[in-house]
Amino acid sequence: MTYNSIEDIPRIGFGLWKIPRNLCSDLVYKAIKSGYRHFDSASDYGNEREVGEGIKNAIDDGLCEREDLWLTSKLWNTYHHPSHAKLALEKTLYDLQLDYLDLYLIHFPISLKFVPFEERYPPEWFYDPNTPEPAMAPARVPLSDTWQAMEGLKREKLARHIGICNYSSALLHDLMNYCETKPEVLQIEAHPYHTQEKLVRLAKNYGMEVTAFSPLGSLSYEEMGGAEHSESLLFNETIQKIAGSLQATPAQVVLGWALSRGTSVVVKSSSNRRMLENLNSATLKLDQAAMDAISQLNRNKRYNDPGVFCEDAFNTFYPIYE
Repeated sequence: MTYNSIEDIPRIGFGLWKIPRNLCSDLVYKAIKSGYRHFDSASDYGNEREVGEGIKNAIDDGLCEREDLWLTSKLWNTYHHPSHAKLALEKTLYDLQLDYLDLYLIHFPISLKFVPFEERYPPEWFYDPNTPEPAMAPARVPLSDTWQAMEGLKREKLARHIGICNYSSALLHDLMNYCETKPEVLQIEAHPYHTQEKLVRLAKNYGMEVTAFSPLGSLSYEEMGGAEHSESLLFNETIQKIAGSLQATPAQVVLGWALSRGTSVVVKSSSNRRMLENLNSATLKLDQAAMDAISQLNRNKRYNDPGVFCEDAFNTFYPIYE
């Protein structure tokens, strides 16, 4: 299959955040065998070389062709300067063993000082983790300069589509005022406890596709101490009631809600059963009453917030949404 436009993006993607390197190649292979064709990667995840191995093994074994796969990756904060953006994408392509990406995103609207590859890769958040009090080191790189570099990567056909992650409505309006090539995708945290209705609507008004990361809410953050197990959407009475009426799992209901509101999702699982369950959520039919009931669960609860985790984990107060 050839993906001719951004509207062809597979609606359910396999997320690669926090997958250990020693498991990643086999898990990617298993996901492709289960039917996943959209993979959401990033240099910061630290496992792109293993992702590339899994993809190559699947192609070599005849499970798919390169053209069947939609590969997304992201420009990390330390590579925002135009002189570094192409280097970063070329490193990602080398690790993934690809000639091009289907989609390249600015990971965060946060510019940090450059760290050379040979010094540390991926560089993560600290500028120098070996100092007595390590911290983030902001760089004076306007987001407009970074976007111009992204436009260049698309012109060179290193990335077929370009977009942004974690942008607010104000940053999105600003970007639309200076871009020559419009962003094609906005990837944001979105789930029934954080519906982001206005931002989703705004992006779609600008003609963008919207992808939800962490579509199941707290699950990705519980093991990191960023959420309590009791917060899980899968235990919510409304979700469970709807799941029971449809003979579906709570996860399928949450993913079905996200798909029905017009967003794509990236979700991960290590078990074959859950992989297939997540894919099958695309066939779930939710009526308007169920959609409204789920949307009304909104608490504006954000789990992935630099205004919180940068200070807690990286000794730097750096809010971007307020």
